Amino acid sequence: MKDGSLPPPKPEPGHEYPELPERTSLPGYRESAAHCRACDLWKNATQTVFGEGKRTSKVVFVGEQPGDKEDIAGRPFVGPAGRVLDEALEAAGIDRSTVYVTNAVKHFKWRKAGKRRLHEKPGRSEIQACRLWLDAELAILKPRVVVCLGATAAQALISPAFRVTKERGKLIASPLAPHVVATVHPSSILRAYDEAAREEEMRAFIADLRVVARLIADTG
Repeated sequence: MKDGSLPPPKPEPGHEYPELPERTSLPGYRESAAHCRACDLWKNATQTVFGEGKRTSKVVFVGEQPGDKEDIAGRPFVGPAGRVLDEALEAAGIDRSTVYVTNAVKHFKWRKAGKRRLHEKPGRSEIQACRLWLDAELAILKPRVVVCLGATAAQALISPAFRVTKERGKLIASPLAPHVVATVHPSSILRAYDEAAREEEMRAFIADLRVVARLIADTG
């Protein structure tokens, strides 16, 4: 590539990346990603859901993949999990408008259950196929803090052996950014078995995000 960045990962036979923009920019990559055929997920998705936030954002939150609401809206974290994230960010003292939110995978993977579309975890090859876009976002933004939301994002970006339950809320040494933190995905809070469990999980999630808030304050 002309800017000296690494070439995109090679997609599996029968798949291909769209033509990449001449100049690296978030709008340029967003437009290119809209035509991505590097794996099969585009076939059943409504659209590519690229990251969202200001070019000046120094904090990037990375989730797993868009959900049903995000697939329809074309925006990340606007469904039920997004509302949990918004509530936790506010409680931790983080202004969502100042951060960038994205996903490791940009298409919604789902299976049909009656009239509903149920989330399915993306596979390793699908995560790898989408790594081009995530790497591009991080390269352009050059964040000071990267927050991995859930196991899929953490294992894709930190280590395949990473365990969020053991390492959540801790600072992790990584070339991704000066500060890297992992925590649960907000959707996991919605899956808690009762209200008391949800409240407990939410308190723990907010505590993790307060670590991020302190990093933001320290880095200016």
